[in-house]
Amino acid sequence: MTRDSFHAQLQDLQDQLLKTGWLVEEVIVEAVNSLKEQDLERARKVIEGNDRVDQLTMDIENQCLRLLALQQPMARDLRAIGTALKIITDLERMADHAVDIARVTLRIGDEPLIKPLVDIPRMAETVRLMIRESLYAYVRQDVDLAEKMIKRDDIIDHLYSQIFRELLLYMLEDPGTIPQATQLLFVGSHLERVADHATNLGEWVIYMVTGERKELNKPGELTTKG
Repeated sequence: MTRDSFHAQLQDLQDQLLKTGWLVEEVIVEAVNSLKEQDLERARKVIEGNDRVDQLTMDIENQCLRLLALQQPMARDLRAIGTALKIITDLERMADHAVDIARVTLRIGDEPLIKPLVDIPRMAETVRLMIRESLYAYVRQDVDLAEKMIKRDDIIDHLYSQIFRELLLYMLEDPGTIPQATQLLFVGSHLERVADHATNLGEWVIYMVTGERKELNKPGELTTKG
């Protein structure tokens, strides 16, 4: 494999990763909208469509392994391929959380929602933005954008805490709301986990560019791993 061919395949790898990331964004939004609108058919489509994400994940993993085996890349190219492997794993797990949210929609069914959903859609929009920015940071090799994106996790933590407090109040005032409120708490937790995976993407972009592993040790703070 010539260097030109190798870099063409790296570009194709990047394109496939973006395609998968955009699909994951879509399924997360669809899952939350299925809940908000109590659209059971939409929820089923999210669940059934997860096979597509799984297939894209497998294709990208195989592409990475072929590049590693055939080219034996060094330094930055090696980090780029390793980063792609890590990113696709996090994207697959995000899609799994979207499936879990869609299953909550099915469990609640057509039972009237105990409250209008406000903060859960806000969480979904924030994690969608985090995924999009992490993908842009990957393509542009932009450490500043990756770090800016990671800080959005504080917003997610705040919204989840707000959801928790509000739903707890509902459960205390009316025990009959406990089953549904518990399901809605699960949704908030799934979105919080998606944000954690998005944070991972940003950390891997920083590693790809700088060669340093950084993690979000405290809210809003980046620390270097020794």
